[in-house]
Amino acid sequence: MKKILVLGDLSKKKIHDTILGLKPWFEKYVVTDIIDLSKEEKFKKNEAEMAVVFGGDGAILFTCRGLGREQIPIIGVHMGKFGFLAELMEKDVCTSMEKIFTGNYRIRKRMLLSCRVERANKIIDESMGINDAVISRSSLSRLISIKLNINGENVSTYRADGLIISTPLGSTAHSLSAGGPLLTPDLNTFIIVPICPHTLTNRPLVVSGDVKIEMELLSQLNGTGFTVDGQVFTELEMGDKIKIERSDIEVQMIDTDTRTFYGVLREKLNWGGQPNYGRN
Repeated sequence: MKKILVLGDLSKKKIHDTILGLKPWFEKYVVTDIIDLSKEEKFKKNEAEMAVVFGGDGAILFTCRGLGREQIPIIGVHMGKFGFLAELMEKDVCTSMEKIFTGNYRIRKRMLLSCRVERANKIIDESMGINDAVISRSSLSRLISIKLNINGENVSTYRADGLIISTPLGSTAHSLSAGGPLLTPDLNTFIIVPICPHTLTNRPLVVSGDVKIEMELLSQLNGTGFTVDGQVFTELEMGDKIKIERSDIEVQMIDTDTRTFYGVLREKLNWGGQPNYGRN
């Protein structure tokens, strides 16, 4: 390995000090290109073979989107608050990166969303999603109506606060908070989750990742928008259509066996502990 990208929001003192403090250590092994995520939205891999991201899940999502079609293996160093995506804790960086520099790691490929917003048959926005794509109200207002088609077939018209289309990797994000199921990230599926539906029989739905999904906004309400990964926002108008399918590129997550999916669930969601019945 000759070159890596080291990325983080350098406007945050802890991340700034950590990255610059580790730079001399990294450069014993590789050439480093430091990228400040607070200033650069798009960047090139510039012959780098790997991206090391310091921060929370948002920094990893931002990096993946910034790489666009030039995806390279990514590993996250957790310096956020909750974080499901980062493989490493700050204290493990040097030990784990030494393993990686000797080739002792695996790459796990995960599906991405390809999202397109159309208005009057014209594309007004295109973006890539790692976790989820969401139609929702951006302010307090009435319920919105969203028509859902899958492979051209009408599935339902939802009256709800919104509708989430999630990848398995994103099942621990917005989808989970709206009552969606947890899926192992290796699956090829979409999770469709209504947010606070008016009809309680509208339940989360898991479908093949090979289908084409279309959502159409049937409400004329100010403050309704389409958000990808909580980072890219497009304001919507009645009649706008959002078309979603599996992208032809994949995110590449580095796995050092430091953490497992089920281990993260136990840690982050406090699974596996004994009930606290108290004492009589």
